[in-house]
Amino acid sequence: MAESLDGKIAVITGAASGIGLATTEALLAEGATVVMVDWNEASLNELAGRLGEKAIPQVTNLLDAQSCAAMIPQILEKVDHIDILYCNAGTYIGGDITETTSEAIDKMLNLNVNAVIKNVHDVVPHMTARKTGDIIVTCSVAGHYPTYWEPVYASSKWAVTCFVQTMRRQMIPHGVRVGQVSPGPVVSALLADWPEENLRKAKESGSLIDPSEVADAVVYMLTRKRTVTIRDMLVLPTNFDRV
Repeated sequence: MAESLDGKIAVITGAASGIGLATTEALLAEGATVVMVDWNEASLNELAGRLGEKAIPQVTNLLDAQSCAAMIPQILEKVDHIDILYCNAGTYIGGDITETTSEAIDKMLNLNVNAVIKNVHDVVPHMTARKTGDIIVTCSVAGHYPTYWEPVYASSKWAVTCFVQTMRRQMIPHGVRVGQVSPGPVVSALLADWPEENLRKAKESGSLIDPSEVADAVVYMLTRKRTVTIRDMLVLPTNFDRV
């Protein structure tokens, strides 16, 4: 039987678009308060105004070390506790290793891996002191299969899988659940970096899913009774046949 999220306080990174926005809307519909974290202040303010008083904007640049470090303390000045941290922000690099740059690699690893680890590091003392909490991270099917057409991105998601599953075990004695959701290709801004031919074929074959499908999976994970942890949920388009 599903447990209620009414009254829970969630933090979602990358909340101004895509999976983050869809999950924000889904959790608000479940009665939660959502702190929406993103770097885009104008977009955050517009969305918070539309979504209502339970949507709280938090402007953070996860690629800036000081801004990233200040995120959890600043959020705890706005709300009195955090029940849920959903580390969703990320970026994408596709194609052969030679088709990218060192700068792009640094940016992607800093956002996809380092920021996740730092955000979790910063929230864990708060959650362990309360002896409860949920941490979820957006991974990818690419974190489970050697997707040779996107080796840099896949490597970041394999790192995320390792971090989440080691943290899951570390947090068991503290009452904090840790898991990941691993979507296949999602209709989002990240697909702008896909090779045009791959994107065209995926759209034509129905091999993409909507962000709301991932949000539904996150809600399912969060509403299990506390004695149950969904350690990972793969959400794939039915017609996705590349793995």
